[in-house]
Amino acid sequence: MKHKLLTIIMAACLLFPILTTLAMLFYPGGTRSNPDMQGYRFFENFFSELGLTQSYAGGPQTASLILFTLALALAGAALVLYYCLAPSIFWTKTSLKMLSLAGSFFGIIAGLSYIGVAFTPADVYLAPHALFVQLAFVTYFVAVSLYAAAIFIHPGFPNKFGWVNLSFGILLGFYVWLLFYGPGTATQSGLIIQVTGQKLIAYA
Repeated sequence: MKHKLLTIIMAACLLFPILTTLAMLFYPGGTRSNPDMQGYRFFENFFSELGLTQSYAGGPQTASLILFTLALALAGAALVLYYCLAPSIFWTKTSLKMLSLAGSFFGIIAGLSYIGVAFTPADVYLAPHALFVQLAFVTYFVAVSLYAAAIFIHPGFPNKFGWVNLSFGILLGFYVWLLFYGPGTATQSGLIIQVTGQKLIAYA
């Protein structure tokens, strides 16, 4: 049963780049600085702009909205399910159990927050959308860091997976810093840096 659930989790995560790529292809166009621009600009449009109800030019963008919402909701649900299953691997001793449960607590919040991002279009619910984005990446960083520690401590778990978690945790930590302290999006260079950082961490 667990194997089947993990297969579903992997499938949901693999669908994310596929569905978001399709959403980009259906995106009608427009950026913050140039509403009349055609198509999706990989280094100028945020992921969340795929989920806007209206394009910057003023027209609807139903196809990209549906695809983006589905992609992020599935990824968020996959995270929730994954972090519900993960602690059972680490119940060999009390310290590992506590680390894994704490990691899963933050991981489940991260997954629910990504679902929140999916269902709060930024052009309609900007404040909750921004809050869900910040909460998602911060809690995901904590979850990955705690599980990296648990893997290194676990006597029978290959350390290579700990290094994978640690590497991803460093990337997440960098993006959290960029999110809160990086350049603003008011300038073109700041916008490109923020958008590029978001793309790198999302696909990582």
